Amino acid sequence: MAQLFFKYGAMNSGKTIEILKVAHNYEEQDKPVVIMTSGLDTRSGVGQVSSRIGLERPAIPIFEDTDIFRMIVEMEYKPYCVLIDEAQFLKKEHVLAFTRIVDELDIPVMAFGLKNDFRNELFEGSQYLLLYADKIEEMKTICWFCHKKASMNLHYIDGQPVYEGDQLQIGGNEAYYPVCRKHYFHPELKTEATTGHSEDCTCVHH
Repeated sequence: MAQLFFKYGAMNSGKTIEILKVAHNYEEQDKPVVIMTSGLDTRSGVGQVSSRIGLERPAIPIFEDTDIFRMIVEMEYKPYCVLIDEAQFLKKEHVLAFTRIVDELDIPVMAFGLKNDFRNELFEGSQYLLLYADKIEEMKTICWFCHKKASMNLHYIDGQPVYEGDQLQIGGNEAYYPVCRKHYFHPELKTEATTGHSEDCTCVHH
């Protein structure tokens, strides 16, 4: 029986790589999938799923007015799975469309994304996925400054941490760190784990 999955993690936790792996596993068995991503993420171009290690493939972009349920219904084939990247940028109605795809079409949907933004507040898409998903899984990575689990995303502008501003600020390796709670509030408390990293490096995004 199909289910709605939400897999979330801080930046650099391998979410996009997991999407590409799942798609490969299905397609290796001649089971077609649909890959979609937020149309707001234009870092690698609109409608492109791209991982930090260089793997990428085209995806259907989701915009605010995209009717996802109708799109899946009208496809010439029934996909074995619908895979969603950058799900945090989606709207409530998009998440509700995922529930219909699962419940009415019996097609599993796996959504991947960030849970909280750099202000440490929930994204709209993530909020409703947390409410409606059948299964929720955290994808883990380590803090940039220590060996604890990273659960937050620290935003940097001109070498300084930023905690306020518009939620939608697309950025990559030049703008974000995955960090634990301690280093989210006190990024100046660098530990021995940063040995070998530039003090002014402002990385990391998946």
